[in-house]
Amino acid sequence: MSSEPTRADQTLFEFQRHRRRLKGIAYRMLGSAADAEDIVQDAWLRLQRAGPETVDNPGAWLSRTVTRLSLDALKSARHRRETYIGPWLPEPVLEPTEYEEDAALDLSTTLMLALERLSPLERAAFLLHDVFGAEFEEVAAAISRTPAACRQLAARAREHLREARPRYRIPPEEGERLARAFAAASASGDASALSRLLARDVVLMSDGGGKRAAALNPIIGQDKVERFLLALAAKSPPQSVQFHPVNGMPGFVSIAADGGIQTTALDIIEGRIIGIHIMRNPDKLAHLRWPG
Repeated sequence: MSSEPTRADQTLFEFQRHRRRLKGIAYRMLGSAADAEDIVQDAWLRLQRAGPETVDNPGAWLSRTVTRLSLDALKSARHRRETYIGPWLPEPVLEPTEYEEDAALDLSTTLMLALERLSPLERAAFLLHDVFGAEFEEVAAAISRTPAACRQLAARAREHLREARPRYRIPPEEGERLARAFAAASASGDASALSRLLARDVVLMSDGGGKRAAALNPIIGQDKVERFLLALAAKSPPQSVQFHPVNGMPGFVSIAADGGIQTTALDIIEGRIIGIHIMRNPDKLAHLRWPG
């Protein structure tokens, strides 16, 4: 004989129903998969303490709670980034569906870096309204501003992000083909092949966080990027490579000669690589599972 679901069962069901969306909000706010998971768990504990009888709309309540917790966490995160060694990149994500059901929602490193240039409130207003479709009244409740102020915040964010939004999505098979060609040319030291793949104004960013060797500043321009990649391949050629999208972008995960894991994400427009994002910081890779 089946029994009626308990109040606790209903609370858990509502949380699980919204969990991926909540992780997507927190990850985009903070750029950290580990911190996003912690914040979502904190929101779950608060929902349990609040009790379903005091929460009319669990989805909206959880979104507000996660947004507020993310805004609080962002204050200390920004302070840490002021003293961060070298370029800061978000923690890589290999399975975007862990962060939302809609695979079309952008998780690219390019967008994440653009979000970093927004104020915390601009970021929250843009994400809740433009990305996750919340009404401005709901956004206002989440960030303690008026709906009119939230419209202005989202509009400013939209203007800043206009150039960062993807112009088109590269087909997965084309992305993997270019990622394989790039990895092969880099590992073999094939300068001419790299020249054919890289845009003239390509930008390479590598994040070692002071824990592993990485360039301390972005490397800009085809010639400089080529020299960096060729020197890196000669010094520490990859021992194993798995091709897999990184933050929804063409890329791969590799293990270097020193045993360290790294991810490489490629920003590609019209068949040329315009951005290379290499994550080498072990603290930001601890959450990853080897693809496959």
